[in-house]
Amino acid sequence: MKPIRSVVVFDAADLRAESAFWAGLLDGHVFEDEAFHSVIDADGEWRIGVQLAPQHVPPDWPDGAPQQVHIDLHVKGPQQAHEQAMKLGARLLQAGDLRGDEGHQVYADPAGHPFCIGWGHPSREALAAFVSEKLG
Repeated sequence: MKPIRSVVVFDAADLRAESAFWAGLLDGHVFEDEAFHSVIDADGEWRIGVQLAPQHVPPDWPDGAPQQVHIDLHVKGPQQAHEQAMKLGARLLQAGDLRGDEGHQVYADPAGHPFCIGWGHPSREALAAFVSEKLG
């Protein structure tokens, strides 16, 4: 199977808050219906879905109710990404060294879903070269 797209879907009791958070973090847009919102990033790619779950209980990472899924966002500018996430309503769950060459921080979105912002990881080109070499 070769998927044409992969979309992470989050449950949330407040569709607007959750989808606005992710659209803001991805510099994107939200397309809404009553029970599902689609988050499209700045390049026009569908990245995240948010489905209505009125009884949603947020994970309490790391020691409480377990997370069901999380997303890692790899960036070039961790300080700017951190500030953007916090301004949009993220909570910092685990700090990293934003000045380091490589690292990550763990956050929770407005519905409590953990996610990571990482930096210093291989570029798309480096990753493609690595995969090509390994499969090669």
